[in-house]
Amino acid sequence: MKNIDIHTIQLLFKKRQPDSHKGNHGHALLIAGSKDKMGAAIISAKSSLRAGAGLVTVNVPKKERASLFAALPEAMVTFREDKTNWEKYTTVAIGPGLGTDKAGLQKVISLTENVKYPSLFDADALNLLANNQLLLSKLPAKSILTPHVKEFDRLFGNHTSESVRRQTAIAKAIELNCIIVLKEHRTFITDGTSSFENTTGNSGLAKGGSGDALTGIITAFLAQGYEPINAAVLGVYLHGLAADITLQTQSPESMLITDVIENLSKAFYQIQQ
Repeated sequence: MKNIDIHTIQLLFKKRQPDSHKGNHGHALLIAGSKDKMGAAIISAKSSLRAGAGLVTVNVPKKERASLFAALPEAMVTFREDKTNWEKYTTVAIGPGLGTDKAGLQKVISLTENVKYPSLFDADALNLLANNQLLLSKLPAKSILTPHVKEFDRLFGNHTSESVRRQTAIAKAIELNCIIVLKEHRTFITDGTSSFENTTGNSGLAKGGSGDALTGIITAFLAQGYEPINAAVLGVYLHGLAADITLQTQSPESMLITDVIENLSKAFYQIQQ
């Protein structure tokens, strides 16, 4: 296992070329949000744009579109009720605030049946996978799962310790041909062959919305063409680094995930020094 430090990140990070255009940086689809959880969709979409995705489209229930338009005019919108044209996108993330009703399950099933490129599964999408285990064998190759400890245990059974949970993560990453981002105090990332422990972040991230932002950041790197394991490593490190930078002006108690998203720019500058 390797600790992720700034030197690792600098080797992975690809600086944006000055003559590039939005088409060079991918098109991410975020399937997120529901009647009482539109904040999750807005947070994940904003963090994806801040992390460099060229285009971001958010799939939301039609009745909830106004809140997204008002909060994030840079994002495009498609509707949960409509058929999705999966071929338009470079990558897909599904789960933040999705809900676990039939509509959410149908989107997860449709994704696993139609998408061949690496995608990201978080939050309610993980809970739907846990309740429909046969779908795990249908994940697009090299997809990323981002469970916290409780979600991990729902997926793969109860564990008695961090070390045992990490062993299972390695085994399941190999079995499912995926990347697992196990969110904990020191987030653990594995594709089954290579494993990493993050070294950034603080207790200010122990609030609702932090995982939604991480989903958006990793998805942005997937959209930009990074190898999935590298997208996960970069996303986790920068998410934590932006949170550490936020401590310069906020306390862990007062920190909001929107503060962290605003400090992604300083995190990007820091890794490019």
